[in-house]
Amino acid sequence: EVQLVESGGGLVQPGGSLRLSCAASGFTLGNYDVSWVRQAPGKGPEGVSRINGGVGRQSYADSVKGRFTISRDNAKNTLYLQMNNLKPEDTAVYCCQTNRGGQGLLRGQGTQVTVSS
Repeated sequence: EVQLVESGGGLVQPGGSLRLSCAASGFTLGNYDVSWVRQAPGKGPEGVSRINGGVGRQSYADSVKGRFTISRDNAKNTLYLQMNNLKPEDTAVYCCQTNRGGQGLLRGQGTQVTVSS
């Protein structure tokens, strides 16, 4: 079955860290551009970070640049998002998604990140 499954969310205090994981099955994650997107309550989806297939060039939204790091483990077929110095405004449901080279959008169910004291 072709799917993405996120994990690693939770409740963390401001300034804390979390590492999100996105496990892919049914296809090779490293062959495609893959993104992390988030959606906060009452807001539209926001692209957070993206890693290109193959070479693995990374890009980040200005709001997370310098705090978040996207990476990929091809052996585990898994995408990660290391989030440091978390802020309350980072609270959202985080999803990984890929268009798999035009085959259609595939998105996981998401994992909740809550930053609060």
